[in-house]
Amino acid sequence: MSFGLPIDEDRLVALLRPGDGIDTVVTADVYGAGAADVLVGRALEGLPRDSYCLTTALGHDFYEGTREGAKGFPRFTDARLRGPERYSDYLRMACERSLEACGVDHFDLVMLHNPDRTGYSSEAVWRAMSDLKDQGLTRMLGVAPGPANGYTLDVIGCIERFGEVIDWAMLILNPFEPWPGRMALPACEANDVKVLARVVDYGGIFHGDVPDEDALPERDHRAFRPSGWVDSGRERLSRVLPIAERHGLTPLQLSCVWTLAQPAVHSVVPTLIQEPGDGAKPIEDKRAELAAVPSGPVLSADEIAEIAAVGENAGCMSLKGGTPGHSGDEKADSWPVNADLLHVAERWRIDPQKDLVATM
Repeated sequence: MSFGLPIDEDRLVALLRPGDGIDTVVTADVYGAGAADVLVGRALEGLPRDSYCLTTALGHDFYEGTREGAKGFPRFTDARLRGPERYSDYLRMACERSLEACGVDHFDLVMLHNPDRTGYSSEAVWRAMSDLKDQGLTRMLGVAPGPANGYTLDVIGCIERFGEVIDWAMLILNPFEPWPGRMALPACEANDVKVLARVVDYGGIFHGDVPDEDALPERDHRAFRPSGWVDSGRERLSRVLPIAERHGLTPLQLSCVWTLAQPAVHSVVPTLIQEPGDGAKPIEDKRAELAAVPSGPVLSADEIAEIAAVGENAGCMSLKGGTPGHSGDEKADSWPVNADLLHVAERWRIDPQKDLVATM
């Protein structure tokens, strides 16, 4: 994704190696079209298999699909590639290839990566995902929406319908991006689905060393964020830093403990970014901060609410998935709100016209 400066492979392998307080590794087969899995395999060499948790995400077909520019590779559910009768064969092949690259015989968690509408709603997809568990290729299953914010009604509907086989959901959530992810948390909690919160660093703001927007490295993925987000993030960070200092926390640790205090959230994943500039922290220090996040409750209810008020972002952007803001033909990451999604919204007291649209 070109966050920050590139680092050499040996340094990345050392960063990824489980241990020293961090024992979970999250990868995805499409990253580098398998190259990331090979690096993860190097990081895992020599470690007992029961000493770490290995998580992956499958769903983008870079085997038979053709990359479509910035959209990336098509989902394996794309009708141009195959029908439902071949979903299980594809997922087994992709999972086995990923396991081989990682040098292990099973994953602890396999998530459905960036699903299209079919991925959220198809029984054939989730039968195929369940087959991976039945075949001993993974212990747990999950859903990983994205990469952009949204998919709220789709995630909730998917969990309601297939919650018996879904153990985890990976959602974008942090103190400065509570919306829209927070709307899915009650459904996750009610269905005993644990949440893995990603982008908990808020594009690097909570690392405290994010450069000015005009100093971001070329092709840095954060350039897609709205203009002014760095200055706005710094200003909001300055308002919550007294809470961090009160508890002896770094900004990253404050973000982590706030996010872990939300319903159903059991794990957090920041992006460890090597920023440019003389004042940039080494990524190894950021990893150490993550490893030192307190394991139990830290913040009071009043402090959690105070941070949430500072970070309120409702309506700040257009969302992906099933939303009232969709126009034109259905796309892999955007579609209309149909009758099923309207029923989901009604059950969870979500007003799509009010709660799922950009207002800023």
